[in-house]
Amino acid sequence: MTTSNSESHPVHTPSMKAVLMAGGEGTRLRPMTANQPKPLLPVVNKPIMEHVLLLLRKHGFTETVVTVQFLATLIRNYFGDGEELGMKLDYVAEEVPLGTAGSVKNAEEYLRGEPFLVISGDALTDIDLTDMVRFHKESGAKVTIALKRVPNPLEFGIIIVDEQGRIQRFLEKPTWGQVFSDTVNTGIYIMEPEVLERVAAGEVVDWSGDVFPELLEEGEPLYGYIADGYWEDVGTHESYLSAQADVLSGKVDVEIDGFEVSPGVWIGEGAQVDPNAVLKGPLYVGDYAKVEAGAELREFTVVGSNAVVRADAFCHRTVLHDNVFVGRGANLRGAVIGKNTDIMAAVRVEEGAVVGEDCVIEPEAYVHNDVKVYPFKTIEAGAVVNDNVIWESRGQRSLFGPRGVSGLTNVEITPELAVRLANAFATTLKKGAIVTTSRDVSRAARTLKRAVISALTSAAIDVRDLEVVPLPVARFHTAQSGVSGGVALRTTPGDPESVDILFLDDRGADLSPGAQRKLDRVFSRAEYRRAFPGEIAELTQPSRVVERYTGELLASVDASGVAEAELKVVIDCAGGTSSLILPSLLGRIGVDVLTVNNRLDEVSPTDTVAKKMRDLERLGELVSSSRADFGVRFDPVAERLAIVDENGELVDDDRALLVVLDLVAAERGGGRVALPVTTTRVAETVARSHGVAVHWTATATDELTKAVQGGAEDVVFAADGRGGFVLPEFSPTSDGIAAFVRLLGLVARTRRSLSQIDRAIPRAHLLRRSVPTPWAVKGSVMRAVVEAAGDRELDTTDGVRVLEANGGWALVLPDTSEAVTHLWAEGPDSDTAQRLLDEWAAVVERAEG
Repeated sequence: MTTSNSESHPVHTPSMKAVLMAGGEGTRLRPMTANQPKPLLPVVNKPIMEHVLLLLRKHGFTETVVTVQFLATLIRNYFGDGEELGMKLDYVAEEVPLGTAGSVKNAEEYLRGEPFLVISGDALTDIDLTDMVRFHKESGAKVTIALKRVPNPLEFGIIIVDEQGRIQRFLEKPTWGQVFSDTVNTGIYIMEPEVLERVAAGEVVDWSGDVFPELLEEGEPLYGYIADGYWEDVGTHESYLSAQADVLSGKVDVEIDGFEVSPGVWIGEGAQVDPNAVLKGPLYVGDYAKVEAGAELREFTVVGSNAVVRADAFCHRTVLHDNVFVGRGANLRGAVIGKNTDIMAAVRVEEGAVVGEDCVIEPEAYVHNDVKVYPFKTIEAGAVVNDNVIWESRGQRSLFGPRGVSGLTNVEITPELAVRLANAFATTLKKGAIVTTSRDVSRAARTLKRAVISALTSAAIDVRDLEVVPLPVARFHTAQSGVSGGVALRTTPGDPESVDILFLDDRGADLSPGAQRKLDRVFSRAEYRRAFPGEIAELTQPSRVVERYTGELLASVDASGVAEAELKVVIDCAGGTSSLILPSLLGRIGVDVLTVNNRLDEVSPTDTVAKKMRDLERLGELVSSSRADFGVRFDPVAERLAIVDENGELVDDDRALLVVLDLVAAERGGGRVALPVTTTRVAETVARSHGVAVHWTATATDELTKAVQGGAEDVVFAADGRGGFVLPEFSPTSDGIAAFVRLLGLVARTRRSLSQIDRAIPRAHLLRRSVPTPWAVKGSVMRAVVEAAGDRELDTTDGVRVLEANGGWALVLPDTSEAVTHLWAEGPDSDTAQRLLDEWAAVVERAEG
């Protein structure tokens, strides 16, 4: 539905053609006009030029010639032949700029020797063109110029007229010392056809600078029509914002598409505005936009079509173009945000700032007043941007993070991106290679997996689609002979609105850093391989996926003694994919099991902190009340598990690592265990007591896999301290289901309860903290840490670990994908650990300046 914000009525006027000038580059409006012509800039979600065309149609100018030059194809593609507007549009292109008169001369063949109107396609106006035509005819003018009184005439040509309206004098863009009038030339003209004879074809000729002064000198009748209507030359960022405000305030009579749901509050078709969002008009929310509860939109804000404004975001006098995403807690004042740009959580953009299209402003970045960020740039998390960003991104984020390629669903991770990523992955493999695909239970993963499969098969890669399976099962089948890799999609742990795309190598492990760089390089260059029609590959769904996994698991992992011990356990499947495996697995082990949340839950495809703690509390109650030996809760993709002892008490991840380590080491009595350097050194005490050595690794997800696969056959166990356990006898990657089976066998054969084992292990005093650190200073921060260490012993396995004489240590580790530095500190007691943590956090903060 289209409604005007003031009454409009069809106006009938004698047929006359119009020339609409749409060739301007709009250099003063960059970066908004860096890759789109100024006439296409939206004012309240409609291009300026469309407002002008609707004005022409209203006054009977249905046949219009459009002169184009800069990015002319975009204008042609948008408006076409004008049929949708009920008009007939013809286009005339300038090969080189010809000036205001030269461009009209270029369109002479369409004007057929009749009077015509000339109007700019990038000035917002509602001037009464019908009355201007009447004035032109009654005055007998050769040229009539629409004039407007403005407070600051310096950017315009000023004109002085007599009482009858006849023009006496011109002056183009004067200084204040030359100003003799506040009446300026709007660039709207009605002229007789013979005026074009004064313009030389193919030459640069200007109306105000060349033709009009010549006509005035010869005594030709030039008249000025002083218009009462609205006119704004949208030539600066300030005037662009004021034009939006004037439309919303009703100061200009133009059409606004949408419904006025309350005075000054316009909502487009299909828009979703939560009742708990705060809207203080006048403002506009475009078609199919979404404004969440807690968001606040203040006066003169325009939200483009398909834009999203998340909870607790704040926008005041801000213009969001189409498909913009504004994250939680973002704060935007007096800013313009180009289309397809993502403003992430807690970003602040100040007055006068302009962010071009297809940019990413990462969380907690700060964009100062009047800063211009040009298209296709990324501003790093936490960055403070004081200068224009024109040529280079500030902290371009690498494609891969600690969880593969991650981001917000349909904002950062779209089907289009999934196709390009899969194309890049396929290009790194040989034609005819086999790749597995799998997903968790979420709809987002299902949608994106379809895009991945299409891209892989179109690039001559055969796909074995495992459909919905636990991630360890996907890794297991990817490690089978003949398979070159895999793609697994899952909801990001702890963030139900985001998704991870995991790329696996031929062993089912995450791609190595080298392979990631290769894929990243192909992706960034868009050097994708294409298959010929006869090479399009096949998609198959292998059978007996679960049976093969469980059979190999029970053949590899020692579960002896479970049936004899008559164990009773409680299992929480968390509504995840472990529920697909456990029925066939548990029946073959011979254990008494109570299972909860044993279903696929599309509504909650990942853990949030609140959901996990609620489920663990209930699990503890069930274990205690049923007198079970212990309980476990799998994460939704069955990669990790949480453990509850026989008393119903949660064994936190750090302690669970030590408990399982004690059980494994006691039974093995030799070999080595692989642990990340962030693990408490109590692990060394536990391992050493059973004759087992510790192999310390870096913290990256593939480091434990490398330790297990690196030819070190004596590695008997690995764990990451976050609920992930690796059993080398079965798989080199984290597997919650295999870890559960191993734990069952260990507890059954040991005949000791988990709480007994836990109590016998010394308490650890390990503390953690994260300090925000801009990318630009991460190197200097680490240098400062090394300098501050002085003569103390250093370990640089991962980051910098400083060893203290009393056995304590502190680790400073820059994050590989976010603008933060992580710190760990351990001491003989909690006070010492806290002092160490505070000391090194202060070093990091001082180094940041």
